[in-house]
Amino acid sequence: MSSPGLWVLGLSASHNGGACLVHDGRIVVAVQEERLSGVKRDRTYGARPGLAVRYCLDSAGIGADRLDLVVLCAQGSAASAEHDLSLDPELRVVANRVPWLSIPHHLGHAVSAYATSGSRAAAVLVVDGLGSPYEDLSAAERAACGPGAEAGWETLSVYEARGRRLAPVVKRWVDGGRWLDRRHGGMPRFGSLGGMYSAVAEQIFGDPMEAGKVMGLAALGRPVFGPEEFFGGRGSALRFRTGVPERFRHDDRWPARQATYADLAASVQAALEVALLGVVAEVRAGSSASVLCYAGGVALNCVANERLWRGSGFDEVFVPPPAEDSGPAIGAAFHGLWQLSRRHSVVTLRRDGLGRPYSAGEVGAAIARVPGVRVVTDRADRVVEAAATRLAAGEVGGWFEGGSELGPRALGARSIVADPRSHAMKERVNGHVKRREGFRPLAPAILAEHADAWFDTGAGSSPFMLRSWRFRAGCAGRVPAVVHHDGTGRVQTVEPDQLARFHRLIAAFHARTGVPLILNTSLNGPGEPIAETPHDALWCMLDLGLDFVAFEDRIVVPAPDAPAPLDLVPVVACSSYTVRAPATAGAGPDGPRLSVTVRTAWGDRELGLAGTLSTVLALVDGSSTVRELARTLGAGAAGDRVALDAVRLLRRQGVVDLRMPGGGRVPADPPAAWGRPG
Repeated sequence: MSSPGLWVLGLSASHNGGACLVHDGRIVVAVQEERLSGVKRDRTYGARPGLAVRYCLDSAGIGADRLDLVVLCAQGSAASAEHDLSLDPELRVVANRVPWLSIPHHLGHAVSAYATSGSRAAAVLVVDGLGSPYEDLSAAERAACGPGAEAGWETLSVYEARGRRLAPVVKRWVDGGRWLDRRHGGMPRFGSLGGMYSAVAEQIFGDPMEAGKVMGLAALGRPVFGPEEFFGGRGSALRFRTGVPERFRHDDRWPARQATYADLAASVQAALEVALLGVVAEVRAGSSASVLCYAGGVALNCVANERLWRGSGFDEVFVPPPAEDSGPAIGAAFHGLWQLSRRHSVVTLRRDGLGRPYSAGEVGAAIARVPGVRVVTDRADRVVEAAATRLAAGEVGGWFEGGSELGPRALGARSIVADPRSHAMKERVNGHVKRREGFRPLAPAILAEHADAWFDTGAGSSPFMLRSWRFRAGCAGRVPAVVHHDGTGRVQTVEPDQLARFHRLIAAFHARTGVPLILNTSLNGPGEPIAETPHDALWCMLDLGLDFVAFEDRIVVPAPDAPAPLDLVPVVACSSYTVRAPATAGAGPDGPRLSVTVRTAWGDRELGLAGTLSTVLALVDGSSTVRELARTLGAGAAGDRVALDAVRLLRRQGVVDLRMPGGGRVPADPPAAWGRPG
């Protein structure tokens, strides 16, 4: 039963798209689309139904007709037909007579940071790759752009916030939206600070979205290219240069050229820090506020953030945990609420667990559905102590608690946890569990009351894993699994009043080992989003080789007689799939191109599959094991890994399910709606 008051739905239509529902000044629920679809960095559009919308409405127990306002924040042109909310069949805003409006991308980022900071006045900085075009901006924002911006897209914005009003002060832009320019071959040229970092990510790793890898790799290199080779000018008036891209006219990717690429990563990291310090000095000089709120994809850079926390000149710096493109969903919702209510609602966000919780019954149903698992601890009052004992004994586990995090960092709601006291644990988690590069840092989650004894905190806190602190003398050697190559940790401080059970877990581990921190990384495998549901968590345990997963009322482990993942049978679970082009046309590395309709708990979703995913799906017959599919793919042990990874991602996306061998097959004559390829 819904309660009286204003209901406002905020949508972020972008990569990492998502939805946020607020009611009378509080966040009821928020989620990224990728957590529900299983598609990493899933892009959403205003005109298309999103699973996140139904998730939010169902969690609140209301229908779309109960909404007082829907606010869309699109990365891209809001005038595009793909962002026309009146076309969304899920919301049916026209039929339901629900008013809606759209706001520019950077304003959504800015409100998301300011609205959750607890402040009533602040300077607000937004830095990312690319936001909205000039035509989507308000008159005041256009004026802040300065002359000649008619073909520009926002890349950096400064606002002065007081009450519910955010006044634009400075807005920088790139002409024609060319934040990345690939027309010259090799490393892209760039037109923004986010673009600068993304260009390096694309050159090294082949993907502009892998900025986090660049930040981790930077600690292994030296800054051989000075900031002046990336840009000229000072403060927000930067002019980006082509000198560094012109040095990389090839397409070699990691792990090629490791020393050169480590130096390139270190160089762009140093350049980013210099640029941001200059921008923030300019903001500080022009603002009377004592608080700086900071958002945008660049605000996820922990190392640069630390420079700002210590050298910004502001009394307080606040970065929201969903600083990237899921965050504008919060900003859109609060912007709308402020417009309707005509008052400024203050929220102090101290925990990122904005998803819906799952009941004991839902956990039990997931356990019954997943093959090869069993419960070993079934009392809530014993879970924390039993999990701590397992960690102290060297086991690696999943930790599942409450609602999922909206942002990209696992903060004790959907985490993989382990003992940090040996370097071998870092190798196990990075190499065997997460299967990622060895230079990637693993985070220490520490009891907040012990943080200052272990780190040079600057008398600060880091509840969202958005700061980088240096270990104090004699401490790093005790926990080598969470020490980065530069002697720092990407720290999460855990407060007892915000994350009570997670705090109790670390305290119990401390009692057993004398170490008040544990290793914390995200509960997901390579190429997939962080787990959302109990079902996701159980499959993570089996797929990644975890020793256990701890829910709030029970601990689950792999059954002793559980078959290896290679010996499970994939079965088509999507309601339909069709070949977009004949299989012969898709032969080769891309395979057939498939259009898939997936049924989820939050509605149907259409996915496009290509490459290995489509090739493996075309082989699924309901009787062959993953091992048998791998033999068809060939390449021996490498084929096993390819098949396993493909099936893991297809299962997470709801395209296939997995059964025990001999556990039944798909019908001999499947429904015509399946449209199986011939």
